Amino acid sequence: MGSTARALLAAFLAVAAPASALAEWQLVAGEPGKRVEIDRSSILVDPAGISMARARIVLDKPIVDPKTSASYHIIEVINRYDCAAHTLATLKRTYFKEEGDLLRQEEVRSPFDVPVRSGTPDDKMLREVCRPKNGSDAVAAATKTAAAVTEAAGDLRKANEALVEKEVEKDLKRLTTKARATLSTRSGSPTKATAKQMAAVASNITWAYDGSGGPENWGKLKPEFATCSSGRSQSPIDLRDGIAVDLEPIQFGYRPASFRVVDTGRSLQTTVYGGGIGLLGKNYELIRVQFHRSSEMTVAGKSFDMDAQLVHRSDDGKLAIVTVLLEKGTENPVIQAMLNNLPLEKGGEVVPPNQTIDMNRLLPDNRRYFTFMGSLTTPPCTEDVLWLVLKQPQQVSPEQLAIFQRLYPPNARPVQPALGRIIKESR
Repeated sequence: MGSTARALLAAFLAVAAPASALAEWQLVAGEPGKRVEIDRSSILVDPAGISMARARIVLDKPIVDPKTSASYHIIEVINRYDCAAHTLATLKRTYFKEEGDLLRQEEVRSPFDVPVRSGTPDDKMLREVCRPKNGSDAVAAATKTAAAVTEAAGDLRKANEALVEKEVEKDLKRLTTKARATLSTRSGSPTKATAKQMAAVASNITWAYDGSGGPENWGKLKPEFATCSSGRSQSPIDLRDGIAVDLEPIQFGYRPASFRVVDTGRSLQTTVYGGGIGLLGKNYELIRVQFHRSSEMTVAGKSFDMDAQLVHRSDDGKLAIVTVLLEKGTENPVIQAMLNNLPLEKGGEVVPPNQTIDMNRLLPDNRRYFTFMGSLTTPPCTEDVLWLVLKQPQQVSPEQLAIFQRLYPPNARPVQPALGRIIKESR
């Protein structure tokens, strides 16, 4: 990559979100439920064939954001394109409730290049970006855009933080209202409630895996959790009577990457900064790995000692979860690397310096899989999630399993009704 391209990339990465007011959106592809557009004024071209551009996906129906529990209609991305290699990498994502109404934004800390499949919206976008353009016009447009977005960066960062805090405050307000209502019923007057009583009531409506906050009550705890009870495509399910077909192989693009280990209080969770998968012409970035004991998915009624769920997200916000079933056996090197960096307290996190983790070592040799459409297995139980459950289990040692048993109570949501859903499996 040339020096001009490096400078332009630095300008893009330095800002919190694009300056949408300057955008010149042009339709690139239309599909059922969404349209894909490009901001032609943002295209930055390097003579070596590396380009960058701002694009967006405008959805017909809103999607619930798992991080804020709010809904968004628009996802803007900054992509880097290698015109010669026919690949792209996503550098930033920005989510909008509606046009100009920012929800949140995120930077892809370890962008990775993935092949662009012919005929897909990504292919049409790449062709648009890599179309020859007058060099002086491109540099002038890039300079103007970079200056404008740099000026807007500080305000957008502050706005993003404020929006996330606002969503949290809404949740706390709803929690307090319910707590006061409950105490009023018991005591006749909410003013008689002590802080300790309020905290006790609040704890009763926090989602959990047992007790009053258990899975059977998730849908009643908050309005945004209603899908946990009313949804028709909930997960996990028992995998049986699948249709055996020649499924397209999952294209795993994992590589050694830096990582962060978090003790959520309910489980061990790891963020991996790099890698992803490709399937059916769509690319998904790996965002986290979470563990459940026992396995949430069952196969013909059989449960496994644990499972590892590798959660991925595409540019249009769709989720794909690869599940690795785990049974007692030999030590698992990936799990051991995570346990070696276990935080010392609940809610703590560890970012090990100068260490990487290779998720390929968690995968079985045989990559045949089950697939179906389901949901998140924790509140808000968002649906329209693509599940990919690898058929060959991997192993976890008795010592590793004992650590999970000691630190975390069972954290698997019970199997949900399949309700006639189609399950496919590799033959």
